[in-house]
Amino acid sequence: MITKRIIPCLDMTEGKVVKGIKFEAFRDAGDPVELAEIYDKQGADELVFLDITATVDNRPILLDVVKRTAVKVTIPFSVGGGVRSVDDMRQILINGADKVSVNTGSVRNPELIKKCANTFGSQCVVLSLDAKKVRPKIWNVFIDGGRTDAGLNAIEWAKEAVRIGCGEILLTSIDQDGTKTGFDVELTKIISEAVSVPVIASGGGGKLSDFYDIFSKGKADAALAASLFHFNELTVLQIKDYLEKKGIEVRNET
Repeated sequence: MITKRIIPCLDMTEGKVVKGIKFEAFRDAGDPVELAEIYDKQGADELVFLDITATVDNRPILLDVVKRTAVKVTIPFSVGGGVRSVDDMRQILINGADKVSVNTGSVRNPELIKKCANTFGSQCVVLSLDAKKVRPKIWNVFIDGGRTDAGLNAIEWAKEAVRIGCGEILLTSIDQDGTKTGFDVELTKIISEAVSVPVIASGGGGKLSDFYDIFSKGKADAALAASLFHFNELTVLQIKDYLEKKGIEVRNET
């Protein structure tokens, strides 16, 4: 059995970690490098950095943060935000990231996924898929930091992105983001069963049972959370201990 992963997410803007609700109403959550160190020591399996305003501000990601994080943590981390070209991805990897996530750039130019996978390997390419329910059983892809409906069916886009080279999907439910009312189990299960690559569930984790549900019912390979960790409501270790007791296999070195 493949062990399930617990992944803290650091949404950044202007070099600071922020957290909002449904991609709005952001508040300051601290220094990204300091938080990364804390989560590394807590036993997180990976980290995700997302520069959430790089695309809409039409600027490159903050490579300095990536570089400073790489020398402080021992666990893998992925970075996304404002990636529009193979060279953007190259710069992020050179500065120490293990994987790079693409969202808006890949929707506007799907060839970006293929080119990055051919250059660096599929294992380095993560599709960051922000989805919102638009009708019963129908979720659309949203881009530009959740501001724009791309008019793409989220499930079909996930399958296409895997076909052309992405090695993992970071699936964020905009409807659940920051609500702490539970992950979108239905959407996660549908996409997890539709693709052959690991799916990271994001958006809505608020209590221990939410993590059990997303693994047991949602079929996710990993679960990502932000404010739960940033504001000390739960620790990575608490979640892992709980899951272990519930029969979910996790990596636990403590």
